[in-house]
Amino acid sequence: MVTHAVRVLRAAAVPLTLIALTALAGVVLGRVYAGDLLTRLVIGAAVGSVLVSVAARRLPSWLVAPVSVAAMAGWTLWSLRLAANDAELPGGLLEITGDAARNGIPRLLTAMIPVQPTPDTVLVPVVAAWLAGLTGAEVALRTGRVLLGYLPAAGLYVAALYVVGPNAAPAVGVTVAFVAVAAVGLAAPTGTAPAADDPAADLAPRVRAAVRLRLATSAALGVALVVGLVALLGPVVAGQVDGRPVDPRRYVEPPQVQSLDENPLIRISGWALHPEQKLLDVSTQRSGAPLPPPGGAPPEPETETEPGAGPAAQTGVRIRLAVLSDYDGVTWRVGATYRNAGRILPAAAPARDSTVETVRQQITVAELSGRLLPAVATPREVSGARVAYDPASGTLIRPEGLTPGLRYAVTSVEEHPDPNLLASANVPAGEEVARVLRVADGVPDPMRRLATQLAEDNGAPLARALAIEQFLAEHYRVVADAPSGHAYPNLGFFLFGPRGGGGQEGTSEQFAAAFAVLGRLSGLPTRVVVGFRAGGQGPVLAGDAFAWPEVLFDGLGWVPFNPLPRPNEEPRPVEEDFRPAPEDPPPSEAPAPTVEPSAASPEPAAAPDGPPSAGGLSTMVLVGGGSGGLLLVVGALLLTLLALRRSLTRARLGQGDPGQRIAGAWREVTDALRLAGRPVGDDLAATEVAGHAREALTEARAGAVDDGPSVDELAALLNQVGFAPGAATAEQAARAAEVATGYVAILRSARPWWRRLLWSVHPTPLRRARRSAR
Repeated sequence: MVTHAVRVLRAAAVPLTLIALTALAGVVLGRVYAGDLLTRLVIGAAVGSVLVSVAARRLPSWLVAPVSVAAMAGWTLWSLRLAANDAELPGGLLEITGDAARNGIPRLLTAMIPVQPTPDTVLVPVVAAWLAGLTGAEVALRTGRVLLGYLPAAGLYVAALYVVGPNAAPAVGVTVAFVAVAAVGLAAPTGTAPAADDPAADLAPRVRAAVRLRLATSAALGVALVVGLVALLGPVVAGQVDGRPVDPRRYVEPPQVQSLDENPLIRISGWALHPEQKLLDVSTQRSGAPLPPPGGAPPEPETETEPGAGPAAQTGVRIRLAVLSDYDGVTWRVGATYRNAGRILPAAAPARDSTVETVRQQITVAELSGRLLPAVATPREVSGARVAYDPASGTLIRPEGLTPGLRYAVTSVEEHPDPNLLASANVPAGEEVARVLRVADGVPDPMRRLATQLAEDNGAPLARALAIEQFLAEHYRVVADAPSGHAYPNLGFFLFGPRGGGGQEGTSEQFAAAFAVLGRLSGLPTRVVVGFRAGGQGPVLAGDAFAWPEVLFDGLGWVPFNPLPRPNEEPRPVEEDFRPAPEDPPPSEAPAPTVEPSAASPEPAAAPDGPPSAGGLSTMVLVGGGSGGLLLVVGALLLTLLALRRSLTRARLGQGDPGQRIAGAWREVTDALRLAGRPVGDDLAATEVAGHAREALTEARAGAVDDGPSVDELAALLNQVGFAPGAATAEQAARAAEVATGYVAILRSARPWWRRLLWSVHPTPLRRARRSAR
């Protein structure tokens, strides 16, 4: 009986070792997963794969693999169903399996840490663990090469460490356990019957001694080799313990928003024109109590001095669609980095002394399109839809896109900062918030002066924000049919355009964008949010869409403001409180003062007859000297202008990083168009300007075919710089300079000779360069 038990233990030593080694790989990988479901599934795959090989040991080797793969398919399907139920994902098992098989690897490498155990994030680890256990068991048990049978488990362990990367603490304890288990498995006796006697016992004494000497020498050399490798590689491995491993996620592109969602602010005007379009159906509970449906008891009146008490507060809840933090003077963009997330989203500590409410919503998509997924800020749990999440903005997308009938549930944590702390709160500064403080070049001077005026008497950040909010609410009107647009020219017309001619009125798009730009000009970190007003229950229509600005305060987070005018209040004309100074002041119309002759003025003495005295200068000398001096002054001025123009061109094309040099080459082209009498507006896209440039060159050549440098190539480089800062190379910058120089030379050569002379000394490029520098 004892002999049988010993025999069983010997036979089980290697299988148990293989199970433990494969399971430890799951333990390492499970450190970046939420919960222990992934670890349990990998352990089950390790146990199942090794036990199938042990049970099928008497079968032919070619039959073991199909049997094990069939068992693996069953365990994998069971694992996917468990993961789908845990994540509350809808859909049948076949649909879930197909989606996981197509997207398993990219979603695993783009998932947010901690990774939610969903079908697509558990498929690859479970299948890899089963195949490692199968391969290791077949090699170790069927051929008797135990050490070689450890290689699949070791490879799986290394792969798990690589996938975890820097997203968890060093797995020192688990790695020591892995080495210890492997050593125990090698040291434990196997089930193979030992040889009865010394294999060299039947040899002659001299031969037996030689064989034993060779065996001892080989063993000693092996030990020496192992010790040498440990001594050589030990310091290298030890030095990497505190090193930061490579994160494989940087090689995989996370989910991206569509072009429709990159700037959802432009959709406000379209929704305003069709206010009855049904976008969503919403059912809301706040802190466990259902909100009243639309048309119920009226809300409490808002307090004008409390920021954030905007239209959303009046109708129950504010649902956020997108957060736009990047502005280039033309377009507000999302600019978020979304990572695949599970049902539970990462939580952040709430701001101090803030009131926190839990909001639960059931949302059904009707006619809302795109990928952005609406939710109350800030979502903490999502079920019913696969999502990707951006922690910086707290927004969601559905990578597959929204479809009518999509139904999902969101649990959010809504924070309300203490208004008593806002009055004394400061705003952050530095590199961490440079993105939301950046003001693009080309701000109109009236807008700068307005921001300065509003900030002059308001030193505290909250006072500045409230001054901007109050100014916009008191002087402008909301109209549904205002055209879309929030570039600098659009905002300038909205702020200072003639009342009755389309100016001083707009949708929430212009109100929010103007607040954000004026806030940044006043030193406030701002962003624009697009979302919906919603009641507690019922539909959300296109007319409920609106945009609002937010300001970042130290220790309090992002605080919303409401620059929209109050109901039933007639806006005051902007000119009552702000009148932009004219670009070129008109000449004075006052008559030149006349000097009345004095009564005591002596009569002018008569010129003496005869030749002038020898001590005076003749009229010819005076005229010649004055003319010569004037020519010298004019010549010096022209030479100075020529030198400044050439210096400007060299600075634009040769100084700064590649992106700045490409932008400088573009300014050379636009200045050339202005000098040629074909100026282009700052609100035009680069491709539109390139079209004007081609027309100008064709017109200058009297309709000849344009075989000159392609400005389209330069426009493409400029767009690359705008959409991918830092990606331009020195070769591209050199090419941009070559295209700009060639184009300017050809366009200049087509001018008359006197225009060519004036071209090089014209001061317009210098004035524009100085204006943009300000």
